Parts: sequence; structure tokens; C-alpha cells
Amino acid sequence: MTEFRPETRAVHVPQPPVEGSRPITMPLYQTSGFTFDDPAVMADAMGRPDGAFVYGRYTNPTVRSLELAVAGLEGGAAAIAAGSGMGAINTVLLGLLQPGDHLIAQRSLYGGTAAMLNELVSRFGIAVTYVPENDPDALRAAVRPETRLVYLETISNPMTLVADLPGMCGAARELGIPSVVDNTFATAMLCRPFEHGADIVIHSTTKYLAGHTDVVGGLAVFADTALYERIWHFAIELGASADPFAAWLTLRGLQTLALRMERHCSNAEFLATRLAEHPAVEAVHWPGLASHPSYELAGKLLPGFGGVFSFDLAGGRAAGERFMSSVRLALLAPSLGGVETLILHPATTSHRALSADELARSGIGEGTVRIAVGIEHPEDLWADVSQALS
Repeated sequence: MTEFRPETRAVHVPQPPVEGSRPITMPLYQTSGFTFDDPAVMADAMGRPDGAFVYGRYTNPTVRSLELAVAGLEGGAAAIAAGSGMGAINTVLLGLLQPGDHLIAQRSLYGGTAAMLNELVSRFGIAVTYVPENDPDALRAAVRPETRLVYLETISNPMTLVADLPGMCGAARELGIPSVVDNTFATAMLCRPFEHGADIVIHSTTKYLAGHTDVVGGLAVFADTALYERIWHFAIELGASADPFAAWLTLRGLQTLALRMERHCSNAEFLATRLAEHPAVEAVHWPGLASHPSYELAGKLLPGFGGVFSFDLAGGRAAGERFMSSVRLALLAPSLGGVETLILHPATTSHRALSADELARSGIGEGTVRIAVGIEHPEDLWADVSQALS
């Protein structure tokens, strides 16, 4: 490089190879693309997911590390990282569906997913039928010749209904219909949907996988390489690609996932049990409580019941607004899965795009509050919640 002028040398910086050792943690490859010596190798890399790294929209070594890590945790064959959870969801939905197709989804869904399904109906002429998350017979009855997909959530947002994955995914597989399971609330620490017959597993890595409220990202994990390759070709054209720095942060968070999930679950149990006995609370929606409709199923499927739950306050929206304005330790904010406790009012935030009928169908009331329990000391959390209730 010494024969070039300073202006050129400033652009083409040297890249020393790492030889004789390797880094302990995955390096951050903050580059938009990769250079080649052989044009044929570059051309080959543009056409297949397992070729050389070529361009950031396709993948990147740091991003690939995250894809491999989560695919391994879930027991999948491969994964595609996206720029957000909704980016991963839409990559799958738009990659598998076309006008005239039919999709079956469970009734209780994350608001962003429900809003997107409404868009599929109105913009693309894709029909959607909603069924209970625990009724394989209802799924079978809803199937049409044009049914192309079944969509489920391991633990639903925000009512924490647990899907009968063995029954629902098993029925879909019998009928030759791929099933997609959003496993964000459970993570692979509590459930591995592929073991129950799922074909695709979705994660919003923004939540528990990253775990520190500093990342936005998503992942779609595939049970087999054929389906992965089919979606990969669509994904690179859609462009909902993951950022390498976000992937690097997620890899860092992933290392403490098991420890954090234990604390999230135990703290949620502590709060949910006490809230269920509080006179200001009409109902608590957490599958670890015997009063929850998914209690028996959750006990069979999950070793822990998750760190998110909802509760209904006596007094409706006014009571909910008073509560959320009165907490001091918990934070009024969107998202979940970070180390800090967050609360929100689903009807006006995460599920604001739903109509009154859709909210009622999902079980979300005017006084419903969702709490994503962090890893703080449980007594401190209870002190904050109880003073806000009073």
C-alpha cells in the first residue's frame, strides 16, 4: 500500500489476519459487503445462502453466528435474522402466501401480528380464519383446499394463553400444512416448538434473547433446509435484514438467557400470586395459576410459565391509568424481556390497531394491564405494585 497516495491509503486500510489463535467472543463485522479475488466465487455467493459472504443484505459473519446459535438452541436446521420481530414475521408470511391463499391463526395474538393479518386480507385478498389455540379439531374443520399456513404463539400476547402445540402442529402436519410458532414469550429455555411438530419458529430478538432493552431484531428458524432456502431467496429481495451490531449485542445477551429466564419466571410467579389475592384486581392472566384456562396444558408443556402476564383492574381504564401513573420502579414503556420491569395498557398500545370486537375476542379489557417482569428483587417490585394499587 505504500505506493499509493494518502487519500487512497485512508480508504484501503490493512486487515491483519488472525492466525495461531481465535477471539473468545464473536467479532463485530461492521461492514456492508465483502471483496473477492475471483469473480466466479462472487457470482456463486450471490445465488445461495451457504456461499461466501458477499453483501450485508444477504448475511454477515456476525449475523450468521446469531442465526446458527438460535437455530441450535431451537433444534432447527437454519435461521434467517431480520431487522425486527415483525420483519421476521412478514418475511415468513409474505414469502409463503400469495393472493387467494388461506391462513389459519389462533384467536389471541400479538397486536402487530393481528394488524398484519388484517392487511393481508384487505390488501392481498388472503383469507384468515381464527380458531382457539388449543382445539385441533377446530383447526381441521377450518382447513380449505387453499390453506397454506397455520400461525400460533407458544404463549400468547398479552393474555398468556398456551397453545396446544402437539395437537395443533400435529394436525397441521397431518394435513400437509406448514405451521409457524412465535416462541418469543417462551424462548427455547421453556419450549422448543420443533419438538412438537412446528415447521418455522419466530422470535422477536428484541425481547428475551437480547435481554437488555438495547436491540431491535427478529429471527425465523426453520426445521428443514428446503423451506429455509425457499424463504431465504425471498428474504434477500424483501430486505428486512439484520444489522450486524444488533446481532452482536444479541449474541452477548444470549449468553445469559438461561439465567435471566429463571429469574423472570420466579419473579412473575411471586407477583402474579400476590396480585391474584389483591382486592383491586379482578383477574390475573398467568398460566402458572390454577385459575388460568391454560394451567393444565402449560404444566405439561412448559418447565416455567414465563415472565409476562396481564391482570384486570376493578374500575376499568380509569383504574389502569391511575395504576400506571403511580408506579415508581416499574417503567411505563413498550416491549418486554429486558432486565427491568415494564408495564403498558394493551388496548391503547400494543393492540391499539384492533377493533373493539377484536379486543373482546382476545380477552383484552379496558382495565387490562400487561406487566413484563424484570429481574429486580421481587419484594421491591411488590412494594412498588402494591403502593400503586392503593
